[in-house]
Amino acid sequence: MWELARLFGTLGTIAFGGPAAHVAMMRTEVVTRRKWMTDQQFLDLVAATQLIPGPNSTELAIHIGHRRAGWPGLLVAGAAFILPAALIVTMVAWGYVTYGSLPDVRAVMAGIAPVVIAIVGHGLLGMSHSAVKSPWLAVLGLGSLIAVLAGVHELAVLGGATVLAIVVHLASTRGVVTTLAGLLAGGSAASVGAQTVAAAAAPFSIGTMFAMFLKTGAVLFGSGYVLLAFLRADFVERLGWLTEGQLLDAIAVGQITPGPVFTTATFIGYVLDGPRGALLATVGIFLPAFVFVALTAPIVPKLRSSPLMGAVLDGVTVASLGLMAAVTWQLGQAALSGGLTLTIAIVSLAVLLRTRVHSGWLILAGAALGWIALRTNV
Repeated sequence: MWELARLFGTLGTIAFGGPAAHVAMMRTEVVTRRKWMTDQQFLDLVAATQLIPGPNSTELAIHIGHRRAGWPGLLVAGAAFILPAALIVTMVAWGYVTYGSLPDVRAVMAGIAPVVIAIVGHGLLGMSHSAVKSPWLAVLGLGSLIAVLAGVHELAVLGGATVLAIVVHLASTRGVVTTLAGLLAGGSAASVGAQTVAAAAAPFSIGTMFAMFLKTGAVLFGSGYVLLAFLRADFVERLGWLTEGQLLDAIAVGQITPGPVFTTATFIGYVLDGPRGALLATVGIFLPAFVFVALTAPIVPKLRSSPLMGAVLDGVTVASLGLMAAVTWQLGQAALSGGLTLTIAIVSLAVLLRTRVHSGWLILAGAALGWIALRTNV
């Protein structure tokens, strides 16, 4: 239990870069360093998080905790990953409310960003060896990458990968009844994910705020950019509690601070109602993740033992890697904007490939180089 708390507490403190980077870091720690599970078992958990709503990297931490230490481990790993990030965001929100603006951290983040790109790239290389088991899975992963870069919604990509995996598997087994059942289940899940709870414009209410974040955590599939759409619809358009500028500041804080991107909710909660709002917003948006993982964790091994569901997991896994690759490419275009950042990324990737250095040290080195470049006008 202490090892789980220490590992995920550390990751919640230094894991910059969003879900793709978090997954890469977790794989390094639990598969490569500690050997708590095999690459295939890890990838099955990654795929399982894609099949339920909520913050994927947080759910992966919760799954790993459950796999390692049962129900107590589920709670400890999830809380340890969330708490440091939530505290950091709360401190930033206090400064924001007190002084009216965010500190200028662009130089530091410019140094961290290329390290994050290298970490994600390294994780993708490692996971692809286990995930791409056949030529058709390679095609599916590449197709997912191309589809996302072409602008297809990531939920549509994952849904399409699920359907294709079922069809390809049953092309040989002829399980028509099972196919129909799987498609009906997928349609039901999609309809649940599409539901929203409309709220009439009203004066601020702590109960309504909690309900909005609870709803978002319970129905949101996809990345932090999908989170932006949900928050804008609820807090800017429907309730009118935030301005567009405040929402963008909240999303920026979620992106530039370590740990889950969903701590954007912590920032908004503090802006709306101080420490109490930060606490309830954090609990509201993350609580569904614990519930969904608790419900699905016991059946993940059974999914792998089923030929049909094993095929679905394989398809969702390579599609997820395609999504991660697309995010890495898109972020890389912005992050690798000059000779210094490109050098940091290349050196970081080389270090990761040739050594077992902790990625946290590379992140600190990148931050220091970004700060030095600012001071020396490099």
